[in-house]
Amino acid sequence: MKKALALTSGVLTAFAVPLVSLAAVNNISDVGTFIINTINNIIVPVLFAIAFIVFLYGAFKTFIIGATSEEVKEQGKNLMLWGLIGFFVMVSVWGLVNILTGTVTFGNNTGPSGGVPSSGVQVR
Repeated sequence: MKKALALTSGVLTAFAVPLVSLAAVNNISDVGTFIINTINNIIVPVLFAIAFIVFLYGAFKTFIIGATSEEVKEQGKNLMLWGLIGFFVMVSVWGLVNILTGTVTFGNNTGPSGGVPSSGVQVR
């Protein structure tokens, strides 16, 4: 188990180092944007893919490998359950974040565009 965890952390580090080292950082806003874009464009899809692979492996283990063994079937069912729980949690958090970002503004509200209204009728 420790070997698998070390291998996983090594692989994640190998993917993350080029992203961080090649980032053009001019100010703190760029750092925040870079981190958010990295999470949204790389980490979230990888987590969804891992949850999907776990679910598929559980289904394979339940119906193909464990056709004759009840213990293997139970392991496969547990993998399928944890894959579905992972999907549910990720979609729920993703939805909550989208609701929050759609309803809460953090000081970047510029108001109505078009400038200051002028009085009278303008004919061109």
